[in-house]
Amino acid sequence: MVVAGPSGVGKTTLVAELLRRRPNLQLSVSATTRARRDGEEDGIHYRFLSHEEFDRLEREGAFLEFAVVHGERYGTPRDPVIEALASGRTVVLEIDVQGAEQVKQAMPAAVSIFVLPPADEVLEGDGIGRGGASPSRQRARRARRRAPVRPSGRERPTR
Repeated sequence: MVVAGPSGVGKTTLVAELLRRRPNLQLSVSATTRARRDGEEDGIHYRFLSHEEFDRLEREGAFLEFAVVHGERYGTPRDPVIEALASGRTVVLEIDVQGAEQVKQAMPAAVSIFVLPPADEVLEGDGIGRGGASPSRQRARRARRRAPVRPSGRERPTR
């Protein structure tokens, strides 16, 4: 199950509630090159990697999907997802739209949920400045949120 949408739209909140209600689901822990924020734990919130380690894993084909978001790299490690699926578990990926497109190519049977913001005004105060984002990063986040989402046709956009 892929939950995708622009940064700050509320994917994390939705996924947390989904996991609370359905404890049989397994959350995929993404890898990232971005700096750890206060309260985040390696292996719980993300796998925090150096750019060199991320490059190596990317070259080895270790990611199911990967993307550059706001200048940082994110990816879904392939092996934990494949192992969980092989054991009969449903895996939830909380990822960016560009990563969701890659997952749909690799795993056409994946269920995709695209989360869209109700309005830009709702997002202005949510997440734009999170983690001490610079003004240029804040502008990039706003622009990315306004970029069109291209569902593959089977998905139903959700508000």
